[in-house]
Amino acid sequence: MAPSIKTWFSAPEVNPITKKARTIPFFNPINKYGRTLWFSTFGFMIAFLSWYAFSPLLSVSIKKDLHLSPAEVANSNVLALTATLLVRLVVGPLCDKFGPRYVFVGTLLVGSIPTFLAGTVQNATGLMFVRFFIGILGGAFVPCQVWSTGFFDKNVVGAANAITAGIGNAGGGITYFVMPAIYDSFVHDRGLSSHVAWRVSYVVPGILIVAMALAILAFGEDTPNGPWKNRGIVNGVDTTAEGTVVDIVEPSQTKETSRHSSVSDTKKGDIETASESNTDAVAIASHEVIQKPSLREATPVVFSLQTLNLCFAYFNTFGAELAINSILGAYYLKNFPQLGQTGAANWAAMFGLLNVVTRPLGGFLSDALYKRTQSLWAKKLFNTGLNIFAGIFAIVIGVVDSHHRPTMVGLIALLAIPMEMGNGSNFSLVPHVHPHANGILSGLVGAFGNFGGIIFAIIFRYHGTNYPKVFWIIGVIMIAMNLSVAWIRPIPKGQIGGR
Repeated sequence: MAPSIKTWFSAPEVNPITKKARTIPFFNPINKYGRTLWFSTFGFMIAFLSWYAFSPLLSVSIKKDLHLSPAEVANSNVLALTATLLVRLVVGPLCDKFGPRYVFVGTLLVGSIPTFLAGTVQNATGLMFVRFFIGILGGAFVPCQVWSTGFFDKNVVGAANAITAGIGNAGGGITYFVMPAIYDSFVHDRGLSSHVAWRVSYVVPGILIVAMALAILAFGEDTPNGPWKNRGIVNGVDTTAEGTVVDIVEPSQTKETSRHSSVSDTKKGDIETASESNTDAVAIASHEVIQKPSLREATPVVFSLQTLNLCFAYFNTFGAELAINSILGAYYLKNFPQLGQTGAANWAAMFGLLNVVTRPLGGFLSDALYKRTQSLWAKKLFNTGLNIFAGIFAIVIGVVDSHHRPTMVGLIALLAIPMEMGNGSNFSLVPHVHPHANGILSGLVGAFGNFGGIIFAIIFRYHGTNYPKVFWIIGVIMIAMNLSVAWIRPIPKGQIGGR
């Protein structure tokens, strides 16, 4: 254990060819790899906190102040997810073109504007309008993952992505503590009326978003080689001239080159073998360099069966998580009215806060399985299994509909563990698939997560407060969709790179 813990604090071991880190220096934010991990993690956490900042106050304070019907609340939840879906589809290709750091900063700054304007809402229409544009912040997930993928090698990229997204997703739980606490402080300590207090509360996440965006802009780096234009430097050579990737050099060519060497025949064989191995490694790495997005590059990525597999999995795990996050406080309040708004919000927060452990765990275990088996099938089937277990627990929650608080909390936790681990394991597999178009793929998979959130939120909307029925519907959908793509191979046949 000691050596692995030491790597959390020290500068990482670096792949000499790609300059990506082979260890995760999480507690070393001074190092550029640790700094990227920190900015990716906490930038997304603040984005997620602000994206979901309405949910904790919406079930009582805002609903009462704006005289909202349950249908109007549900509609605002759907619109908040719809904007994120659209933004993720757009920012994926933008990450490939301009680099994830600048896209991250832009997403945060644009999303901060409707956050500051949240207090101006006067009716249901205004609420839906503001929540739609606050949904831009949910798009921050894509540059978060693309940025992290660019700094960490294949042996740890699943864990790195799961850490950034897992702690980031926890913002959805933290907001259930933070926003009621801010609101209560304004009401009880500052003497503001509820009408004013909830409006002023949204200034706080707005300030946090702007501060984080400026910090990323000032102290972040685009790639391990510096600016985004240097992303194609592999083993000291720029492999992306004119937007092309280098071909693998045939072993015969390498041998011909080394034939004129003056070393002895015995050493010559060793040098040739090492040279061939290094040449192949450079060539493979060059096929993993992100290319500028084009229709020719994007089409095979979008219509790939492997992309469909990843999209279906994330549709269910992250999609269900988003929809459940939106209604969980109301569900607790329905089954346990004695909790009140703040108490129900605090219990609901546990679901999102588990991401701190569960999503990284999914990534760590996925990487460990890959290291042990050297097979991407292990990563894929692990993710499929997590989805199926999450579906089973969702069905159990729906059937039981417990009014015994410890049982309810326990069942929600049992659902969260495989569901959130599935998010981590999914984005442990993403960097292996079409690595030259990681932004496009990450944006598409991330958008499908939001698409799932919209579909499940609509199901919640049309079943009103019959939350248990929607839970078992979600469970059935999760199991059916994941079994339907279980046969698809992890990466396309003949793909160079990503293994």
